[in-house]
Amino acid sequence: MNVRRVILWQAVAVAGAIALAVALSRFFPVVGLVAGLQERVMSWGAWAGICYPLLFAACNILLLPGGILAVGGGFFFGLWWGFLIVLAGNIISTAISFALSRFVARRWFRRKLSSNPTLKALGPAVERESWKIILLSQLHPLFPTSLLNYFYGLTRIPFRTYMFWASIGRMPGLFFYAYVGTLGQLAVRIMRGKSYPRTVEYWIWGGALITTVLLLVVLSRVARRAIQMSTERGPDRPDDRLRTPGTIEINS
Repeated sequence: MNVRRVILWQAVAVAGAIALAVALSRFFPVVGLVAGLQERVMSWGAWAGICYPLLFAACNILLLPGGILAVGGGFFFGLWWGFLIVLAGNIISTAISFALSRFVARRWFRRKLSSNPTLKALGPAVERESWKIILLSQLHPLFPTSLLNYFYGLTRIPFRTYMFWASIGRMPGLFFYAYVGTLGQLAVRIMRGKSYPRTVEYWIWGGALITTVLLLVVLSRVARRAIQMSTERGPDRPDDRLRTPGTIEINS
């Protein structure tokens, strides 16, 4: 499976969800229900901003799909607040998952992850390039970022180093999710007659969406090629695995 296929399937899934919502709206008040849900969440006030990132963090820690919640961040809270709230949840889940793997259940995670061929291939690359691989793997759409938190906990990468570069790497994807959610929020307002955007605003929103998608495609392609080149190069010396700070130990 390649990046283009993943992006295609994601686009098909989004189009299918929109088509399903439109079809259901003929028989059920879907728009009203969605708008009511948004109003209910926003009525919680500060508690919404506290509970939502914790819910998003719990999904990541439990390796559940968090993409819907990431989109929901933009839908419920708007672009920038939604992005910041989801980013906060991602930082919380990253810290907890990394700590669980390193300090609490290291042997259990080593046994479970040692059979994953993709993660095993990353081991030598992590040895050589440490923070670069962290950043690129978080940008890459094919890598399960929640699972990577546990994987990197088995390495000797410093906690602060991982937290910084993992958070930087996740920002573009989380921003994209929040932007999609914001567009959904605007669509609901338009369908309810509460917003009347001008034609130029449609062009601005569409252009920004296309620009964001193209940026993510470019970043993911760069990340894929860089990771592929790193995993294809073997370590310079076999004994380096025992001494390099970024070494992975899941094969021991």
